[in-house]
Amino acid sequence: SAVATDSNGQVFVFHRGDMADPIVVFNAEGTYVRSFGRDFDFGNEHGLRIDRHDNVWVTDNGNHRVMKLTNDGELLMTLGIKGQAGTTDDTFDRPADIAFGPNDELYVADGYGNNRVVKYDAEGNFVTTWGVPGSAPGEFDLVHSVAVDSQGRVYASDRENNRIQIFDENGELLNMWTHLGATQNIFITPDDQVWVITHRDNVENITYDTLAGRIMNVDIDSGEIIGAMESPGHWLDVAEGGDIFIGSLTGNVFRWYKGWMATEEAAQAERP
Repeated sequence: SAVATDSNGQVFVFHRGDMADPIVVFNAEGTYVRSFGRDFDFGNEHGLRIDRHDNVWVTDNGNHRVMKLTNDGELLMTLGIKGQAGTTDDTFDRPADIAFGPNDELYVADGYGNNRVVKYDAEGNFVTTWGVPGSAPGEFDLVHSVAVDSQGRVYASDRENNRIQIFDENGELLNMWTHLGATQNIFITPDDQVWVITHRDNVENITYDTLAGRIMNVDIDSGEIIGAMESPGHWLDVAEGGDIFIGSLTGNVFRWYKGWMATEEAAQAERP
């Protein structure tokens, strides 16, 4: 379902296998290191992020909670109430993703049920929330991913509305990118490189949608596609060395090495 890397190059995979620990750790060469998480009784493993302190954060979509763990699986914090969907400051309805601000603020993509972004301080205290279901500016139809740049701007993947909405840290709408298709996941590196991966379904396969199922490197100011390559997946992480990891819903993790990215012209030429 999801993949993330820490400052030591370790690769963390969050998967939905019933008979194994849901969080599996590999070294940079892909060798198994350890696994954990079975005791947390996840309802539906969805999102995984690692903050700048190497804490591991997961979104348990089925049990409506976000959990902060040490990198060996000790529980440090829980946001939301297990098994309880809600719209209050301390509840979620199928959260999808989490991102971190410059001062360790927390932004939760409370995406499937509530269609909102919820902000907390570094200690997990509620700060604010924004977004309601809909298609108007500032509204959402499935906030599937969220990311924050070095200036504190918040990028929300409004997947079913086929756009990324960009807000300031208080939820004021700043910009909107509508040319990238249905974005599954957003990752912003510390030096503000923006990477997105787009959704692909059967209709998009049949119609040869040239934006579907791609990794894209996007200019942070204009939203222009700098480079793109076909690689369907659910989750995206860029390691410190520049390698790109893709987590799929088919049980695979794909690794693209730094420097592989094609130009957008070449990527478009792949499809008829």
